[in-house]
Amino acid sequence: MSSRHSGHSNGNGPATLNIAVLQMNSKADRGENIAAALALIDRAAAAGARMVALPEVWPYLGPEDSNRDHAETVPGPTTDLLAERARRHGIYIHGGSIYESRPGDPGMYNTTVVIDPQGEIVARYSKIHMFDVVLNSDDEYRESATVTPGTEIVVTEIDGIQVGLAICYDLRFPELFRILALKGAQAVILPAAFTLMTGKDHWETLIRARAIENEIYMVAPAQWGTYLPGKWCYGRSMVVDPWGTVLATAPDGVGTAQATIDPMRVETVRRQIPSLANRRPEAYLWPEESEALVTGRLPV
Repeated sequence: MSSRHSGHSNGNGPATLNIAVLQMNSKADRGENIAAALALIDRAAAAGARMVALPEVWPYLGPEDSNRDHAETVPGPTTDLLAERARRHGIYIHGGSIYESRPGDPGMYNTTVVIDPQGEIVARYSKIHMFDVVLNSDDEYRESATVTPGTEIVVTEIDGIQVGLAICYDLRFPELFRILALKGAQAVILPAAFTLMTGKDHWETLIRARAIENEIYMVAPAQWGTYLPGKWCYGRSMVVDPWGTVLATAPDGVGTAQATIDPMRVETVRRQIPSLANRRPEAYLWPEESEALVTGRLPV
């Protein structure tokens, strides 16, 4: 393994982690998407990244009625390709997410993996929250109609740093990120394919909020640009530190952004504002859910 990809000590504590987020414009051509991803991984590794993170559903992004045609097992062909690149460069690869099929299971999952420098899958997570929305009787979208939600909250270790896993729509559920922080996460990787409409108003605001309230790094590789049938992803892949400072942002287009995760920075921020230590779980009563929240409809 090349020494330039090893973790670097900050001189006062645990090693830091140089991480690159990849911004892609995936479309319906699987071969082109894979070639683009591998080229970006090579580029990021050559620039010294110890870990490379891909965006959500990067092997296929197109008409939803073909999603299941592109589902595969984990491990499988796509994760095998990522494992080979991890071994070649001596780096960790966060696999963005792919549509996963499981033998004997009729469901289809939106799943991410973390692959170590030896090419081994060391963690996997399936997206928990499904985007189900009913705007009116003629306009609704139900992600849960095709994707099965995961059930496990995952934190894994990368070069001594505790890293939580989440995917796209999960970003809107602060409960998940608080649990990840309480389970020890110092950073959370969130691959996404945020739409242009929501992304321009919510993307950076939500990422910085999750970083600030949990005093963690947020690492967010994203899809950018148009794909069939006439949809547009927002992009702006970024890395945000525990203070909420944006350390790196990818410009519009296909490319990379790179930043360093420093666990000592997490410790410093948590000493300056000890909001996690000042929690009072015994005072928090979980309220009964109102019918309006459960159904998404206001009472008449």
